[in-house]
Amino acid sequence: MQNNKTILLIAQNNKPEALRIASGLTLLDDQVKVDVDGELGTDAETSLQLEALEFAEVPVERLELSTTEDFDRLAKDIISADVVFIV
Repeated sequence: MQNNKTILLIAQNNKPEALRIASGLTLLDDQVKVDVDGELGTDAETSLQLEALEFAEVPVERLELSTTEDFDRLAKDIISADVVFIV
């Protein structure tokens, strides 16, 4: 029996690539969550990946890490995840 993992992907520097990685991780039976540091672009690649993640029901949270509330939320997400990727 396989134990499902919780995977957190933090989109920080290369956000379109982070979203693409998250889309690929949906092929596993693991739970995937994306936390985005700041705003996402409006380019076609970002829109395509967001659409794929929405279809796969992957939660994408936009965080402003300059606020204590969002910083605390990110810390909780990191602690609760089995695997964390920062891109």
